Amino acid sequence: MTTSLKNGSLYTAINNRVATIEFGHPASNSFTSVLLKRLTDELFKVSAHKDVAVIILKSEGQRAFCAGASFDELLAISDLETGKAFFSGFAHVINAMRSCKQPIIGRIQGKTVGGGVGLASACDYVYATVEASIKLSEISIGIAPLVIAPALERKVGTSALAEMALHPTEWKNAYWAKEKGLYSKVYDSIAEMDKELEHHATKLASFNAEALAVMKSALWEGTEHWSDLLIKRAAQSGKLAMSQNTKEALAAFKK
Repeated sequence: MTTSLKNGSLYTAINNRVATIEFGHPASNSFTSVLLKRLTDELFKVSAHKDVAVIILKSEGQRAFCAGASFDELLAISDLETGKAFFSGFAHVINAMRSCKQPIIGRIQGKTVGGGVGLASACDYVYATVEASIKLSEISIGIAPLVIAPALERKVGTSALAEMALHPTEWKNAYWAKEKGLYSKVYDSIAEMDKELEHHATKLASFNAEALAVMKSALWEGTEHWSDLLIKRAAQSGKLAMSQNTKEALAAFKK
């Protein structure tokens, strides 16, 4: 299935029990609220597909994996409900990834920021290239990485989360991300990464799907409260996005 609008694009292909979900947006694969909703719906749909054992999550192009939230939509937030609704989009995607029956393999080909780091942390296994540096820039624009924090902390720990969140202008390289547990494998090129990823996904999908589903559930044990927690965090983020300091910082950052 393919959808392509000014709000971004989404494409899903299923082959040999592997579903590849690819999202994209002209602005460095950033997320609008519409694209977040599409991705959430697609994850639920693929999760229910009886012929899918493994999911690959990737983005378009050869450069940035994901630039996080849409700056235009962040600037447009004018009330608490709008703010909560926008950040809830990331909450719903992470919860959909968490509750999805199949293990999700992330393919991170380039730099990723904010919400994109959250997506990577919600994957169960992550392939990346040496170009896949990460950064949590939220504090520098007046908000905080509250919605993605539980997923990221689960992968890298509180100390590494604090190191990223409280140094919002510093990029962490792919090997740092691997050392902390965010990435599983790091490769010198996209071609090398894709070759290994395809082999791994195909092999994994040939195993007992029930065993994969049970293992996936076990990996996420103890996160059931996230359905409420992440929405609460979305409301807090929406409130921060309304401040004048944040509006000014976003406008300056966009320029």
